[in-house]
Amino acid sequence: MGQVLPFYLVCDESSSMSGEPVQAINNSLPKLHAEIASNPVVADKTRFALIGFNHHAQVLLALTDLSTVPSVPALNASGGTDYSSAFDLLYDTIVKDIDQLKADGHQVYRPAVFFLSDGQPNDDWTAAYRRVTAPEFAQRPNILAFGFGTADATTIQQVATVKAFMSDGTLGPAEALREFAQSLIRSIVNSGNQSAVSANGGATLVMPDNVPGFTTLNADVV
Repeated sequence: MGQVLPFYLVCDESSSMSGEPVQAINNSLPKLHAEIASNPVVADKTRFALIGFNHHAQVLLALTDLSTVPSVPALNASGGTDYSSAFDLLYDTIVKDIDQLKADGHQVYRPAVFFLSDGQPNDDWTAAYRRVTAPEFAQRPNILAFGFGTADATTIQQVATVKAFMSDGTLGPAEALREFAQSLIRSIVNSGNQSAVSANGGATLVMPDNVPGFTTLNADVV
């Protein structure tokens, strides 16, 4: 057993994602699966999970080696936008996943979360967010946050712990989300490849510097 870098896609699937936005993500998920599953080095070094949230959150794909599953489930847009449910489930899932990976003999590195939302949350999410990002939480993830549509740039900044991106309006929703998906794929592939050749034997998170159609924001405190 070797080093593992877990990736979580936490994706808004509220009703405002209906139509082109959710279809763009669903069209990209098979490409993500094919890209990772066909690369044994990347599949060995990384794990991927999909969490969808609206008025509640659910694990759509449990953390897995993508080369071992036939496909990635699709998102279904409906309901409201509750960030608390997403962060509460993320916390519980990370704890369970890392405990299991360690029990299986892996050395686990800090998880990376790609958080995507197209609107404003309907709830007070700060307590749930603080729990999953607290310095005393040893398994706290690195969060990259992406906003588009009616998402608020300040909120997206607050969600991010390392990098935040906001759609700049130069691309339509479907095009912007295809670029988002490509940035996720590149990050997983590059992280897996870089980890495989790391001189110190550790895992390396390779983050996107910029994403076409998105403005890079400074991560902010909440």
